[in-house]
Amino acid sequence: MFRLTGVGMRYDAAAVLAGISFEIAGPQFVALVGPNGAGKSTLLSIMAGLIGGYSGGCEYRGAEVRNWDRKAFAREVSFVPQSVRVEFPFTAEQVVLMGRTPHCAGLFEAPGDREAAEKAMHATGTAGFRSRDFRSLSGGERQLVVLASAIAQEPRALLLDEPAAFLDIRHQLAIYSLLADLRRAGTLVVAVTHDLNLAATYADRVIALYAGRIFADAKPAEVLAPSGIQSVFGVSSEMHLRPGGKPWIVYEE
Repeated sequence: MFRLTGVGMRYDAAAVLAGISFEIAGPQFVALVGPNGAGKSTLLSIMAGLIGGYSGGCEYRGAEVRNWDRKAFAREVSFVPQSVRVEFPFTAEQVVLMGRTPHCAGLFEAPGDREAAEKAMHATGTAGFRSRDFRSLSGGERQLVVLASAIAQEPRALLLDEPAAFLDIRHQLAIYSLLADLRRAGTLVVAVTHDLNLAATYADRVIALYAGRIFADAKPAEVLAPSGIQSVFGVSSEMHLRPGGKPWIVYEE
């Protein structure tokens, strides 16, 4: 679905990304990990078609991302940022319905918009505060509403930048479980995360960035081995395998 070839990005004289190449052939749950400043959010924004001026190639379904028709691309790829500001008095439900905009032919809702929004709100647990002003919601509640809006978009690919950043533990697990369900239903999920145990538990594949380059790209147990964590994050750790073979990381002082 995505093919990146030698992608690089500079801000003034600083190189943020260099030589990024990988392919995602079909529905997977891919976690992007790395320390602050590694280029994760920039890479995700390039894949989402939000940043131009990069070198190399970033293709989605065989066509360069920057050459896609914007509305057609928005029907295929949905992006969830770390935070969203809304200055106008929209309700949570109205924000979710905004996710249907790429499917609309005019100013009014198309058939199926309400159904898609309703399904997304129930999946994210946001139906209970649908009538509240989005600005009055907590950071975690806002993040859930924005995720519901992205799901209502019914994309083939869902790109998320720290989707659990403002959520408590229960909601973190619920959201990652939902993302795994979406992947099993055929959606490509690519998520930036700082929580390596969430990546180890739910991702099929982990891409670790370090200083703007790919350090490793493999299954979670390979990328998140103690030697990799030491090299990328400068932290000592131990890896334990849980029943079923999923790794769990314990950090050492």
